Amino acid sequence: MRVTLALASLFSALVCASPAPAYPGYKVIWSDSFPGNPGDKPNTSKWNIITDVRTNGEVQTYTKSNKNLQISGGDTVQLVPRKSAKGAWTSARIESKKAFTPANGKITMFEATIRFGDTPAAHKQGIWPAFWMMGDAVHHGTPWPRCGELDIMETVNGLPTAYGTTHCGNGEKGGPCNEPNGRGAGVALPDYGWHTWTLQIDRTPSGWKSEVIRWLKDGKVFHQVSGADIGDQGIWGTLAHSPMFMILNVAVGGSWPGSPNGATTDSYGSMMEVEYVAVFRST
Repeated sequence: MRVTLALASLFSALVCASPAPAYPGYKVIWSDSFPGNPGDKPNTSKWNIITDVRTNGEVQTYTKSNKNLQISGGDTVQLVPRKSAKGAWTSARIESKKAFTPANGKITMFEATIRFGDTPAAHKQGIWPAFWMMGDAVHHGTPWPRCGELDIMETVNGLPTAYGTTHCGNGEKGGPCNEPNGRGAGVALPDYGWHTWTLQIDRTPSGWKSEVIRWLKDGKVFHQVSGADIGDQGIWGTLAHSPMFMILNVAVGGSWPGSPNGATTDSYGSMMEVEYVAVFRST
């Protein structure tokens, strides 16, 4: 198995993965560039490996197996959905141990560089990779969506669009974040290659209504939401003033993409691969 994993990771080793970049005017306050040997688990001092979550009608079971989750050996981590001979799906989900509170008067950025396996969209029905954040309050009894959720990047079924979305509110249908669908926007994703996904929480304005959350693909803004857009200081606080932890996962099935079908293929062609994850704060 070790040899097989090493061979499967060879291409990743050739891409010369890089650590988090240096941005003028910002400092890195947390990062992981996924060093290690092929088949290793990601650093468990930085990440929780999640196995007991299934929501949104998803069909996968998350595991700790290196068939689903492994360091590539090329300074990346791979989250790989698998289908058993009996048709059962497994996959991977990791969550940052640390939660991050955007600092008043600063811009806090959450960022990852990600690519996807090269299986065509016709064979990715039901595949749902994501890089997102959830309010740490969910760990302390606050239900969704009151805890707040910021989806930095999601894409479904291998289609050529990625989405950034906000979830919030007091549990009512609709509300400031249009629940249960969320408040978001799409951006073109015409290839499965490496792209950098960034969420900026800008608390430099003097009042909460002027604060802004921005979504960027490869350094270009494709969506933003302000405090004035949300219109409720308490709800805005769950999104821009409260601690959040980061999540990387590849779900299979669910209410958004629909179920996988007979053409859906598993393994590396349907994976999500991550070069680095980093949190920056303006100086």
